[in-house]
Amino acid sequence: MGLDIAGIGAVADLAKDLVNRFFPSKTEEEKANMSLILATMQNQMAMNQGQMDIDKTEAASPSLFVSGWRPMVGWVCGSACAWNWVGLPIAKFGLAIFGKVLAVAPADLTQMLPLLLGLLGMGALRTYEKTQGVART
Repeated sequence: MGLDIAGIGAVADLAKDLVNRFFPSKTEEEKANMSLILATMQNQMAMNQGQMDIDKTEAASPSLFVSGWRPMVGWVCGSACAWNWVGLPIAKFGLAIFGKVLAVAPADLTQMLPLLLGLLGMGALRTYEKTQGVART
């Protein structure tokens, strides 16, 4: 009887698969984790690119109701901040001189400030693009 080398190789492969299944190597586990992280990042990048494409299309629109919402939000947030930190204290002080009390509390800006700060960040990005010559207009 001759030695069946092909059969030994199949048994060795089966044994290797069983050992790897019950005792996975750290490198294989790390490779799997890295592939998952990479797939997640690629998915997030694709979603971000889709949103940027939508933003470009909206910004290029001649309609004020499509391309003008960002400036409108900026003006509303800026006006609210100006009233909250400049206008209201001046109004209270002016009325206090005449002995009147203005019973208006400052606005709660906890929901508006993240929006304003996000818009300011986008404005800084736009300024950077313009200085680098990347911006079209």
